[in-house]
Amino acid sequence: MGIDITEADAANELMRLAERIAHHNRLYHAEDAPEISDADYDALIRRNAALEAAFPHLIRADSPSRMVGHEVAASPLSKVTHEVRMMSLDNAFSDEEVEEFVARVRRYLNLPADAEVVMTAEDKIDGLSCSLRYENGVLVRAATRGDGQVGEDVTANVAHIVDIPQQLTGEVPALFEIRGEVYMSKADFAALNAAQEAVGGKIFANPRNAAAGSLRQKDASVTASRPLRFLAHGWGAVSAVPAETQFAMMQQIAGWGVPVSPLLARCETVANMLEHYRSIERERADLPYDIDGVVLKVDRLDWQERLGFVAKAPRWAIARKFPAERAETTLEAIDIQVGRTGKLTPVGRLAPVTVGGVVVQNVTLHNRDEIARLGVRPGDRVVIQRAGDVIPQVVDNLTREAQRPAYLFPDHCPECGSEAVAEEGEVDVRCTGGLICPAQRTERLKHFVSRAALDIEGLGEKTIDEFFSLGWLESPADIFRLKARRSAILEREGWKDKSVDNLLTAIEAKRAPDAARLLFGLGIRHVGAVTARDLMKRFVTLPALRGAAQRAEAGDSDAQSELTSIDGIGPAVVEALGDFFHEPHNREVWDDLLAEVAPPPYVVETRESAVAGKIVVFTGALETMSRDEAKAQAERLGARAAGSVSAKTDLVVVGPGAGSKLKKAQELGIEVIDEAAWAEIVKAAG
Repeated sequence: MGIDITEADAANELMRLAERIAHHNRLYHAEDAPEISDADYDALIRRNAALEAAFPHLIRADSPSRMVGHEVAASPLSKVTHEVRMMSLDNAFSDEEVEEFVARVRRYLNLPADAEVVMTAEDKIDGLSCSLRYENGVLVRAATRGDGQVGEDVTANVAHIVDIPQQLTGEVPALFEIRGEVYMSKADFAALNAAQEAVGGKIFANPRNAAAGSLRQKDASVTASRPLRFLAHGWGAVSAVPAETQFAMMQQIAGWGVPVSPLLARCETVANMLEHYRSIERERADLPYDIDGVVLKVDRLDWQERLGFVAKAPRWAIARKFPAERAETTLEAIDIQVGRTGKLTPVGRLAPVTVGGVVVQNVTLHNRDEIARLGVRPGDRVVIQRAGDVIPQVVDNLTREAQRPAYLFPDHCPECGSEAVAEEGEVDVRCTGGLICPAQRTERLKHFVSRAALDIEGLGEKTIDEFFSLGWLESPADIFRLKARRSAILEREGWKDKSVDNLLTAIEAKRAPDAARLLFGLGIRHVGAVTARDLMKRFVTLPALRGAAQRAEAGDSDAQSELTSIDGIGPAVVEALGDFFHEPHNREVWDDLLAEVAPPPYVVETRESAVAGKIVVFTGALETMSRDEAKAQAERLGARAAGSVSAKTDLVVVGPGAGSKLKKAQELGIEVIDEAAWAEIVKAAG
């Protein structure tokens, strides 16, 4: 999926996605009450991944790509800390992504292009993850995944699941945690809902919800009355692993008396993997349980260990998901929404249609060029698909040839009437009204108080809209003058002494905000959260940054060079900063705000490590690891792996055949070490 979005808009969307996905994770994992379908959830994850791939420097600390499940909600069940974290899986939505996954494994392990990479392939059950801890072959504890670190103790409940033995058979390691999915078959699910309906009980949305609700019961007798099943797919903490491959280990688990998928297969080529995937896809409707894809895992366990993990998932496994469903409907209207940066986004209003179990009424049309490419107009019959974007997208126009006038994209803002234009080289049409545009004003204020910016608790979207309509909030500085309106706020419906005081206290707590967060909160084009931090690392104070930006805008080559010498800062950012400070009303907003707040000098904290905070370059033919593996090690130690040597480089790690980079490092007097010395640094850091 192509990404056509500015850095600032991407940062803002990533923030919204993090909040939205966390909301759905809580509903799905902690409350067993999802609001959206699996396909819709996958689309959110997919969009987040695409944005992070396009803007890797914008990856957030609370990114969904770093999270597994959701923290355990308040529950009568006791909490269990997993000895080995229960991970999630990355997804693939095409054959090409499977091929790239295998190629990525080869590159990471530094294998020849023709080296055989054997995988296991098995159906991905849509159930509730569960870990079974066996000591000397006896089941001593069962726990749900929770957030991957902490789950819920369901030992008493799983005692009633026939597939889970209390005692394993045969020779078993002293400690062995078997992990898999608790599920409910389609037939049992239908029977349970019929019984629930007969007695006026809760009707479950799908088998996964029914399984989760049945397992997470305080009263184990309720679980005992529900027909739950279990299939193993892996393991966690163990005292020994009695086999050398994934496939052999799964056979061993089956030999101990725990069921594994009957569709588990060992595949020696990508063609075999895709063939097995399609075979399972054909059987999907006839399987006794729900599945949503096929899981591929590197078979060799020593390779799994070398590949390791990213934030929330193993590098040695991926889930090839089944394709999203499509549907046909009528495009009834095209509405234009104006965003925080003035971008005019067309949204299609559809005749309601059900896709993947969810009623769809809105669809993104992205921009003016996309409308022209599809040739869509109100009244057209269109095909929509729920995949690869935050909301569904149009994939085909079935009535393109119908004799109706083409849709004319507006050349004036629908909110303020200002001229709407596209900058040279850009496809997005933007309102030129800036802070005089109501849509931009309120959206900029919402961005300013958002979690990634000043993070002012209690000042949500509805409150900003309300206070803006009253004329109380027109610029960020007005937020810090709300204390003078305490009596007026109390007269508003829904506000009490405590809620008003909580809001004003939260605002006062931001009188000395983080300078980078404040800079990001101003919504300057191309200045995302990471770019703001990079700028503040160099300039330390906001007045120093403003001075450099204004000198650069005035043509000072030294100031321009100083800005562009910062990693990640290019001409577009420099131009955006200059444009911002060139506008009198922006300077007024800036001065007004800094009269209310006093950000302290920006300080960067680094991890304890011999190379933490340093820039490291790897060059030459590394013999003990691939380049990707080396870069991953550097990042784990708090360093940044760069691709070229410059005066800012702190350390160069060389392998055989190092050429120009080594020569340049020597010329610049940069420290140079070999792989063995690097391994010692890694070892010393633990």
